Amino acid sequence: MSKNLVIVESPAKAQTIMKFLGKDYKVLASMGHVRDLPKSKMGIEIENNFQPVYMISQEKKDVIKKLKDSIKKDTVLWLATDEDREGEAIAWHLLKALGYKDESKVKRIVFHEITKQAILNSIKNPRDIDQNLVDAQQARRVLDRLVGYELSPLLWKKIRFGLSAGRVQSVAVRLIVDREREIQAFKIEEYWSVTGLFSGLKKPKKEDIFSAILTKKGNEKIDIKNEAQSKEILQNLKNETYKVSNIDKKEIKRMPAPPFITSTLQQEASRKLGFSVKRTMIVAQQLYEGVEIGDKRMGLITYMRTDSVNIAEQAINEAKDVIGNKFGKQYTLPKGRRFKSKKGAQEAHEAIRPVSFEIFPEEANKYLKKEQASLYELIWKRALASQMAEAILDQTVIDIESEKNKYQFRAKGQIVKFNGFIALYKENFDNAEDEDEDKESLLPDLNVNDFVYEQDILPKQHFTKPPARYTEASLVKKLEAEGVGRPSTYAPTISTVVSRGYVEKEGRNLKPTDTAMVVTDLLVANFPNIVDLKFTANMEEDLDKIAEGLQKWVPVIKQFYDPFHKEIEIKDKTIKKSDVVNEKSDEICDLCGSPMLIKLGRFGKFLSCSNYPECKNAKPLKGDESQEKSKEMKDLERKFSDKKCDKCGNPMEIKTGKYGEFLACSGYPKCKNIQAIIKFTGVKCSKCGSGQLIERRTRKGGRIFYGCNKFPKCKFAVWNKPVEAKCKKCGGLQVEKVSKKDGKESVKVECVECGGK
Repeated sequence: MSKNLVIVESPAKAQTIMKFLGKDYKVLASMGHVRDLPKSKMGIEIENNFQPVYMISQEKKDVIKKLKDSIKKDTVLWLATDEDREGEAIAWHLLKALGYKDESKVKRIVFHEITKQAILNSIKNPRDIDQNLVDAQQARRVLDRLVGYELSPLLWKKIRFGLSAGRVQSVAVRLIVDREREIQAFKIEEYWSVTGLFSGLKKPKKEDIFSAILTKKGNEKIDIKNEAQSKEILQNLKNETYKVSNIDKKEIKRMPAPPFITSTLQQEASRKLGFSVKRTMIVAQQLYEGVEIGDKRMGLITYMRTDSVNIAEQAINEAKDVIGNKFGKQYTLPKGRRFKSKKGAQEAHEAIRPVSFEIFPEEANKYLKKEQASLYELIWKRALASQMAEAILDQTVIDIESEKNKYQFRAKGQIVKFNGFIALYKENFDNAEDEDEDKESLLPDLNVNDFVYEQDILPKQHFTKPPARYTEASLVKKLEAEGVGRPSTYAPTISTVVSRGYVEKEGRNLKPTDTAMVVTDLLVANFPNIVDLKFTANMEEDLDKIAEGLQKWVPVIKQFYDPFHKEIEIKDKTIKKSDVVNEKSDEICDLCGSPMLIKLGRFGKFLSCSNYPECKNAKPLKGDESQEKSKEMKDLERKFSDKKCDKCGNPMEIKTGKYGEFLACSGYPKCKNIQAIIKFTGVKCSKCGSGQLIERRTRKGGRIFYGCNKFPKCKFAVWNKPVEAKCKKCGGLQVEKVSKKDGKESVKVECVECGGK
């Protein structure tokens, strides 16, 4: 029997750590949390200072038994759960669940990376469980339970059963709803630009011509609102001569972005790799907990839930050596670069970086799955680039003025004198204009008062664009900027609002459903604090203070709960369901002549006769694309127009449920026969060769994917829609990749085997 029992959260982490410790150590996994609040009831003794009533879940009882059986009288217990609040709470719950009384034999160890050196160092430097971190996590859990279990039942009564509310969740939904309303209210306006093509030569070659934008007339800024104004300007510019009125040349230095923290990793993985926030965290966890690299099992990155941009001195020194060897001494820094974390960040933690910069992506990729390899390369490049010399650019601005009417054109150009960190890594942005900042363009060598020669004047019509919908990346950025939530909450928050039907994904964009609109309006009108950004951010600061030992958790909960609970009791009596879910419309019922109401149903808003239940007329809202018949639906109706029920002989009808279309007997409710509609893609399964890929949906969330119709014999499946054409490079299966930019949708085809496009 081993003298030491080390407990971690996951088997993968246990497997990695076990390789670093001797035979005196046994490493087991708790499989995450072992105790939690009960699901069937509140589980909080409100009158007893909000004491939570924890219980060991049924599925964890065997885990606890196994752990208890491994503990003997002289066993030293090492709690090696993650280093954040959640990990601290898991360690505390483990101790309570195991009933281990001898505190002298309980050691808490933490580490930023799962390497032999880090594990052995943590064993040499154990500490006690940090009760402040435990209290902060407990306060968050109690707070979220109070909000969810008191506010959700009110939503069931006033809107629809099954809805939920959450402290961070509801704020995220409000942001998405507010953005959608901005888009709906946006008025498109016309505007024009005028671009001049000039050269310092009278008869230039193509490469001698440069462009400049019309910006001013005299000292007044140019604002061209329509074609007539642009034509007037063009008329005024006829037979003009042009001179260089000003030249501004300066050297600018561009600094690299800091190494990743949780939120920036989620954002950049979304932009560069197309990963969802949830997928990013799953893959990062795999890289942290350990993978097989040759004959070794090791963690490849440091802990991935962090808000600190610190890098250890040892890592900075190692980065300098790697940069010098790979790029040259001119790309290194004499003393390394240190970034300042935002206020409230846990400075003891590190940023997300490789455990060793000498594990190059091209080497690691041989042993990693495709997603792991992509994310590791992203983390490696970003962290290494943060320690590289800044980029140096020569930026030139040339102002050109027409001699008669004093119209001013401005040309901007820049050249990269020294690429520095750009040689390895460039950050992506949500805004396409920011992406073009580093675009290299060279202007001719001119002097003030030099004549330049017009080659062409080009007017162009533009239209203002509404703000873009949030993507997962931009939503995380907004939540972080507002101080709402923390690194560990972003992925589960976004997953929750999608799975609960508040938000739908259109490509990468997050679009609110009708339910989200109605729920948000109710909360804004009746519980403004719950969906207020500042209030929620202040609550996060209180939780941080609890973690730092500056505040006690019970008074924080009490200060929130007392007015909140009182408001729940009042609103339960004063809010009328009919006022929330019904809206007046201009439509008249075509069956009985009564006014039609806009009602909220399970699948969105629809028109219903106000004379219900006497008149049961209902129909989709006009202009509601989600409810109007699509071409696909019409094709399905034609296909199944003669389909009869195999139980009673009545015609079968196409119905739309939560997860798509299905066939239902028109004799309902006497006959309740239903049948699935199988949508064939016409593409053969590339794995078994005999099956065909069909459209299917996940049980949880109803997300569309494409799987072999020979399931369960063949379990091949892909998320994206397959196409019939085979990859020219390797002959593999190709799928559609849909993306949106500036409101325009584009479709690319990518091979699932070799990644060829």
